[in-house]
Amino acid sequence: MQPTRAARLLAAGAALTALTLLSACGSGTQHREDEALASKPPIQPQLRKQQVDVLPGMPPVQDATDLYAADRPGRLSPVVKDFPSRVYVPNTNSNTVTVIDPATYRVLETIPVGHQPQHVVPSWDLKTLWVNNDLGNSLTPIDPSTGKAGKPVDVHDPYNLYFTPDGRYAVVMASKDRQLVFRDAHTMKIAKTVPVSCSGVNHADFSIDGKYFIVSCEFSGELLKVDTARMEVVAQQKLPYKGAMPQDVKISPDGKLFYIADMMADGVWILNGDTFDQPKLLRTGKGAHGLYVSRDSREMYISNRGEGTISLFDFPRNRLTKKWRLPGGGSPDMGGVSADGKVLWLSGRYNSEVYAIDTRTGTELARIKVGSGPHGLAVYPQPGRYSLGHTGVFR
Repeated sequence: MQPTRAARLLAAGAALTALTLLSACGSGTQHREDEALASKPPIQPQLRKQQVDVLPGMPPVQDATDLYAADRPGRLSPVVKDFPSRVYVPNTNSNTVTVIDPATYRVLETIPVGHQPQHVVPSWDLKTLWVNNDLGNSLTPIDPSTGKAGKPVDVHDPYNLYFTPDGRYAVVMASKDRQLVFRDAHTMKIAKTVPVSCSGVNHADFSIDGKYFIVSCEFSGELLKVDTARMEVVAQQKLPYKGAMPQDVKISPDGKLFYIADMMADGVWILNGDTFDQPKLLRTGKGAHGLYVSRDSREMYISNRGEGTISLFDFPRNRLTKKWRLPGGGSPDMGGVSADGKVLWLSGRYNSEVYAIDTRTGTELARIKVGSGPHGLAVYPQPGRYSLGHTGVFR
């Protein structure tokens, strides 16, 4: 028997309704799938990671879009996870290291070291802190698990100290000797001495692949590019500012640019390390000196020693965003960021003090009296797989 016209219309309507519902469900499912895909992290960083051909022996790059990915809050290496949290302050004129408890802001101990200690430097393997006794021609080892100093090691003119990314060599910035001295990272025996024609080698940082590093020459206003494996200077340039005095060096999270603080040009030079073309100057403040990357890799703290301020540079936005002023002034110099990223610690070079600064607000949390001429203090331990030296450059 044939269905009636009414029955046929009813069936057609039901089919249309079902089709509409099915279409709506499909659209909703697709929408949710699109949202899910959009929420997933991009795969490009992983692809870039695989494409980084690093210096032989260097740990692989975790994320080529962020060289500081291993420096996130709380990501302490098993080597350092049980070390007590301390701030080690070398007092250049007092020949001592002041040890501060960052939880209480109290001075716990004052350790006698060699003549004119400049920086406290974490070793590549994170197990030792080396005090650079520049005029004492020695390195004093400190065991960060106990805070005890060991027997000094004879090293001539150790103004500053870095480590090659493969962990093989320590690189001594012999400023007065006009040399880069490559030494065994453990025994400190000389492997190669590299004379330089510039004056005042002092700070450095390494490229994304570890195959070269950029060095600042303070007293002649120059920059060097050094081949890591060959241990040779491969390029050199004079900064385009009369009286330039370059200081700290730091690479951007994506590895594309180097930033060099300049205390006489009152700003930061921005350099393409690969091409080593003439850099551009970004004015930050009088006496720009130290450079420190935030734990989320979004900002860089720039200490302006000559005016008692800290400038904040936003990496994603590629511009300065804030300036914090120390109440009552000061001379913020070198330091580091706490393991949790909440506090920026800086030495007050000309005021015999140390500043603890809230990284969220710029508020001064503490001002602690130490010895005379505090310089390259180290906050330790910090997150990271290994140390490239200075006051704590971790990857």
